[in-house]
Amino acid sequence: MADVARLAGVSSQTVSRVSNGHPAVIEATRQQVLEAMRQLGYRPNSAARALRYGQFNTIGVILFNLSSTGNSRTVEAIATHAATEGYAITLIPLGAPTQDNVLGAFTRMGELAVDGVVVIIEIHLLDTNTVALPPGVHTVVVDSDAGDRYPVVDTDQADGARQAVRHLLDLGHRTVWHVAGPAESFASERRAKAWRSVLEAGGRPVPPLERGDWSAESGYQAGLRLAGRPDCTAIFAANDQMALGVLRALHEQGRQVPSQVSLVGFDDIPDASSYLPPLTTVHQDFAEVGRRCVQSLLRQIRNEPADPGTDLVPTRLVVRTSTAPPSS
Repeated sequence: MADVARLAGVSSQTVSRVSNGHPAVIEATRQQVLEAMRQLGYRPNSAARALRYGQFNTIGVILFNLSSTGNSRTVEAIATHAATEGYAITLIPLGAPTQDNVLGAFTRMGELAVDGVVVIIEIHLLDTNTVALPPGVHTVVVDSDAGDRYPVVDTDQADGARQAVRHLLDLGHRTVWHVAGPAESFASERRAKAWRSVLEAGGRPVPPLERGDWSAESGYQAGLRLAGRPDCTAIFAANDQMALGVLRALHEQGRQVPSQVSLVGFDDIPDASSYLPPLTTVHQDFAEVGRRCVQSLLRQIRNEPADPGTDLVPTRLVVRTSTAPPSS
């Protein structure tokens, strides 16, 4: 810093102000200091600055199951929006979402010096008090029901499922079969509950629920069972991967989509429009979920008002050619 000050012809205090982005520096002087930094290859010591000011410009992300589409795309969105705010992310995956593992992850986050934590645990833990987060830590929860204890950001799972089921009923199908995700998944249960409520509200038969694990293989196995039912003319799969498996099963069993069976997925993954036929599905705005997570956490870090409760990101149905009115 002293070398930069000498080359720029200013005080070390002015160099410090420029390094920290302080506004009380004349623009011409700021540019003079920045040019001296470039010539000397000077880089501010971020670790020392963090220790001095108690802010690390890092957001921790704790999650279970990075391989799922929703989780991986949410993490990507969090990283992208954090970077625009000058923050990096530190990621800690959990082998199993237990109380000990969650507390251990928070301890590790403390050692790694983060300003706040985003928790992505999609299974029913926070809403059943099986897992409690440590107090006094800036925290935002994704894809769970933490009640009024923490700020929560989530996709409007229920409304997305309602749009899917109503679309199929409006096409003229008598009822809609459902391939659900794992029973322990918060998102899966929200979607299944909405599927059932739409059918019941319309006085429609509620078929037995098929259960998958989010994978295309589990969708394929469910699709084989449904393909053998001539009364099954419409299927709502809880994610696009399982919908892909259902498509394969129907094709192998000679059930044509959409002329004999209509199919709707959930997520609107980038490949959904390339399915054969292109998949009607519910679009989740993962980028917006990530942005709201970062903004909610930054409000806490900056001591701005941040009320607990759930912030729902809207969904929308994307209609393609995997759905049609039932054949006569």
